[in-house]
Amino acid sequence: MSDDGSVTPEMIQALRLKFLKHPTSKIVQNAVTNGRFVDVALDRSLVQSMNSTFSIKLDDWSATNQKSSGRCWLFAALNLFRPGAMKKMNIKEFEFSQAHIHFWDKFERSNCFLESMIDLGGKKVDDRTVHFLLSDPIGDGGQWNMAMNLIRRHGLVPKSVYPESSSSSATRWMNASLRDLLRSSACELRGMVAKGEGLESIRKRKEEIISNVWRLLCIHLGTPPESFDWQWTDKDGNFHRKGRMTPGQFTSEYVDVSWEDYVCLVNDPRNEMYRTYTVDRLQNVTGGPPVVYLNVPMEEMKRVTMEILQEGVPVWMGCDVGKQMHRKRGLWDSKLFDLESLYGFEFGMNKRDRLIHGQTVMTHAMLFTGVDVIDGEPRKWRVENSWGVKDSGEKGFFVMNDSWFDDYMFEIAAPSSKLTAEMVAGLSTDPVVLPAWDPMGSLARRGS
Repeated sequence: MSDDGSVTPEMIQALRLKFLKHPTSKIVQNAVTNGRFVDVALDRSLVQSMNSTFSIKLDDWSATNQKSSGRCWLFAALNLFRPGAMKKMNIKEFEFSQAHIHFWDKFERSNCFLESMIDLGGKKVDDRTVHFLLSDPIGDGGQWNMAMNLIRRHGLVPKSVYPESSSSSATRWMNASLRDLLRSSACELRGMVAKGEGLESIRKRKEEIISNVWRLLCIHLGTPPESFDWQWTDKDGNFHRKGRMTPGQFTSEYVDVSWEDYVCLVNDPRNEMYRTYTVDRLQNVTGGPPVVYLNVPMEEMKRVTMEILQEGVPVWMGCDVGKQMHRKRGLWDSKLFDLESLYGFEFGMNKRDRLIHGQTVMTHAMLFTGVDVIDGEPRKWRVENSWGVKDSGEKGFFVMNDSWFDDYMFEIAAPSSKLTAEMVAGLSTDPVVLPAWDPMGSLARRGS
């Protein structure tokens, strides 16, 4: 290397020789350039050691499919509610409408974004928070608390009442149009603030913009129902009729999970344990409760998850899904791909450092539906994904080794009854406000 740090011809020549002299360089190069990287790096011994039997397994239903959208957090939440609804109606298969709650998220989140643009109208457009919000004003991702905000306000309906549309299953073009509308509107509203126009005048213009949001969403997704007729035939051939119901009534009748009592536990090794945290501007419903996390050690998160599963209830969770994952086989292990042996060097960051340096963030929400326990300790976990059944694990269900839980699991939603006294005390702390771009808010932007 030269004195100014630039690459020299001599350095390049030395690197060429070093690579050629390494005993495995040629065979590894041939394998990777002529084959699929994931097949070359996959640790065969780990594949052979992992199977899909569990001491606790809850699911006897089919996996769902979010298709080309980032609605994982909504699918995972509705999948949690699904078993109770199927049991109550005595039916084998049932889905709440993911498109319905997705419509309301887009609508409410658009309003929330425009309110933020009004609130931050006095700041320059290159202010980091303003710039961050404008970078993706209407992504598909979200959080547990955000899903509950929507259900609390707009309720749920069966999928048969509000089925999927082309745009709910493939959100790219709808989101592109909505981003255009919201950024254009942000420009206009910020301009009104800069001119000193009153809040009443600005809000009046915002209401006109919201009517355009409504029209756009109805065109892409369909108009959400105010009420609907509900009737079904159960798995024994018996016909049932409930008659006319509102989404709120349907939710009260068929959701048996006490979701208002749930809290979000996260494992964030960057920050103090047994404290609450929130993320600035992480909200989808103006006036709704904020997203609040209680930071706990990983051992506590595992204990709570196991206890819930042992009581026969699945667990909503958030993780960094793409790390050390083989999708077709449906496997996760912290060392599933032996990159160190393949490349001949170590990567070297722990979970805390990966968070700090952007190498890991929450990207996906799913559902724990089982765990394999030996001598009171978890060995592996069963996960219900929402990527369909084809080329996606065991018909949509995956196996997660406990080592992967340690490295890439970040969050669960749990009943408050499962919290220890120390955790309950932590819930009473005033939430530390993390910046809008903090990794703990990434699932709301990067749902996959």
